[in-house]
Amino acid sequence: MSLVLGVDSGGSGLRAALAPAAELQHAETAASREPVRTGGEGIDAGHMFDQLVPMARALLERAGGGALSAVVVGAAGMGTLGGRLRAELPGALESALGVRRVGLAADAVTAYAGALDGRPGAVVAAGTGMIALGTDLTAWRRADGWGHLLGDCGSGAWIGRAGLEAALRAYDGRRGGSASLLERMESVLGPAGEVPGLLYPRTDRPAVLASFAPEVARCAQGDPVAAGILEQAARHIAESAAAVCPLPGEVPGDCEVAFTGGLLKLGEPLLTPLRAELAEQLPHARQVTADGDPLFGALRLAGALAEDALRLPTHPTLLHVPDGRG
Repeated sequence: MSLVLGVDSGGSGLRAALAPAAELQHAETAASREPVRTGGEGIDAGHMFDQLVPMARALLERAGGGALSAVVVGAAGMGTLGGRLRAELPGALESALGVRRVGLAADAVTAYAGALDGRPGAVVAAGTGMIALGTDLTAWRRADGWGHLLGDCGSGAWIGRAGLEAALRAYDGRRGGSASLLERMESVLGPAGEVPGLLYPRTDRPAVLASFAPEVARCAQGDPVAAGILEQAARHIAESAAAVCPLPGEVPGDCEVAFTGGLLKLGEPLLTPLRAELAEQLPHARQVTADGDPLFGALRLAGALAEDALRLPTHPTLLHVPDGRG
């Protein structure tokens, strides 16, 4: 029995799924809550190896036999911080697990594969941050994902920061302020004058900012300032989707657009303006429900590698396949 392993590495830890190549829905999973370290040389390949190999061996033992045909590791930061992983991990996994086909993917690519499989279209991964990725199956297009200081427009961190700014405007008596957001800010974070001192020293500022996004959504029904923040966020998200979605005529049929990530849990205060923006900016696109999450996407990519059936385009940093197969 040919088995494949998919891996998802991010800020909340490391997850792995093992399944028969022809029956991905029958997956065994394992997880560690310890995130893989990132240092001056990027993602720590040794730390990932030390966590992943015991996890993979335990899953193989639970499966009761079979050859491991392919592994795909999806990791946050792979595009910019994955140099050591690409140089060291494939050979190390081949030696430790006997696997010869290894793929290394950015988490946006595994999100895409989980959502749309090998179909052309666009996927927006929206949570604390925000990135859009699209393909016509010949090349990748990326928009945003530049972090909370330079981009991630429309993300949870972006919404939370805009909500806190509106709260502080109300505290100062400036135009554009929101009394309801000021009340919520002081309720969850503390006195307005102390919030900057609480926020700026934090190393997890994006997550702290994003934690205020649900408060913006709660205030939106009766607060035009909060509603306006979510309308602007929807505009930014749709702009990123439009930037990466194949144009009419580039692919047969409609362009599919899917969304992943926790931001959609804000519900109708965000989804209503988002649907309107998508209809205006992407009239040729059809919004679809994502098939699965990034871990399922990594498993799908591993299954495609095992069968020499990879349809998504390879890329030096976004989807790296060392042996060139796919």
